[in-house]
Amino acid sequence: MKEVSIVVLDFGSQYTQLIARRMREEKIYCEILPYHTSIEDIKAKNPQGLILSGGPSSVYNKDAYEVDQGVYSMGIPVLGICYGMQRIAVDFGGSVIRSDHHEYGKAELEIVKQSPLFDGVDNGTTVWMSHSDRVDELPEGFEPIAISANSPFAAIANEEKRVYAMQFHPEVNHSQEGYLMLRNFARKICGVTEKWKMEHFLKEQIKLIREKVGDGKVLCGLSGGVDSSVVAALLYEAIGDQLVPVFVDNGLLRKGEREQVEQVFKINLKVPLVTIDAVDNFLGKLEGVSDPETKRKIIGHTFIEEFEKEAKKHEGIKFLAQGTLYPDVIESISVKGPSEVIKSHHNVGGLPAWMDFELIEPLRELFKDEVRKMGLELGLPEGMINRHPFPGPGLAIRIMGDVNPADLDILREADVILLDELKASGYYARTWQAFAVLLNVKSVGVMGDNRTYDNTVCVRVVEAVDGMTATFAHLPHDLLERISRRIINEVDGINRVVYDISSKPPATIEWE
Repeated sequence: MKEVSIVVLDFGSQYTQLIARRMREEKIYCEILPYHTSIEDIKAKNPQGLILSGGPSSVYNKDAYEVDQGVYSMGIPVLGICYGMQRIAVDFGGSVIRSDHHEYGKAELEIVKQSPLFDGVDNGTTVWMSHSDRVDELPEGFEPIAISANSPFAAIANEEKRVYAMQFHPEVNHSQEGYLMLRNFARKICGVTEKWKMEHFLKEQIKLIREKVGDGKVLCGLSGGVDSSVVAALLYEAIGDQLVPVFVDNGLLRKGEREQVEQVFKINLKVPLVTIDAVDNFLGKLEGVSDPETKRKIIGHTFIEEFEKEAKKHEGIKFLAQGTLYPDVIESISVKGPSEVIKSHHNVGGLPAWMDFELIEPLRELFKDEVRKMGLELGLPEGMINRHPFPGPGLAIRIMGDVNPADLDILREADVILLDELKASGYYARTWQAFAVLLNVKSVGVMGDNRTYDNTVCVRVVEAVDGMTATFAHLPHDLLERISRRIINEVDGINRVVYDISSKPPATIEWE
């Protein structure tokens, strides 16, 4: 089991993944484990520090999430955040009660006692509170080190035992110097000196891939997107001709995408590429299906079927490679803790029982921006690396309702206009993801002197760092007007364009 500098035990907060993000931004390798992970498995990671995350539960509930008490006797520092703070308070003999005044939003932090946790932090710094419970009595040996207007115990510490806790969330952007507090915990309190770098992770992955694959072959599914492209380049670097890269045209791609993928891999990268035309198979299975989760599952299973058929044409294939990322894992299934499942991802959850090869997911522990860094380390062109994310299920989840060839053609034309205008204006490089959604909602319009009753397209453009959170892009009105005008004038079947101004959370980036 790989050694990790900081382990986060997840109690179900939707912010948990941000703790790992902040640590990695500080070049500190951090992983998330479920709160119920055994003490043996935690020790096997050999962490230098432990963080207990926030969570939606209350420590005084009958079925409250508990941690193995052995974590407090490992001899390493512990930091509790929100629910993690309350867990520490109760576990060490203090008490937690329902708060008379719930505290949500920004608060001013007053540091009342010097602590290495707050080295370099300004007194009066803004932090983000989100809690309805509060510590009522401190455990023996603990003292307050910071307060806020509504929290006499905004942060507490037992310096002798090196146990710290915060009522607020240092991991979110609203906590102005939260990143510094997390860095202080790792560097100054836990003594983490190693600086985690992508080149180290890359070398380790190449070594692990070679050891796992041996003399076998790996089938790699390519979509042409950033994730699968990096996986293919990584595998080719590790095992060369033992890689069988396969591109499946599922009929759900953007305009000209098949040709672009073949150009990049066959000509630019000199990687032998197998192209499978499976348009009829995918669209046939999706006919009449409107439920988004059903769409995703059909597409995922059909991809696997196509890969297995191709695998039988090659001797020695024992593995299937996928571009699963950390956010995919977190959002799809509660493998890291009790967080609520948001949506399934077509490439998460393992292989069906009837398949006879193993799964390789070398990017499973990385966030999107880290994958881009790996791609550059591998020598992939910047144009490919900086491409916006494109979902595995493709345009199927950007059409509300059932998927059919006519709607796919309409959506492709609208999408390419959007991307062209963003690139021409410079906003493509300044945003995280942009796409059009066919709403299958018709409305009355007027074109010339004629009444129309046509479809509505929604334009979605967001800014993000890793896709776990996102805000809608504040595009100039003249750019939005130009996009709308071109789509309505150039795409038959559309007479209305709307702009999505929701952020994640509460919305997701994709509509389905």
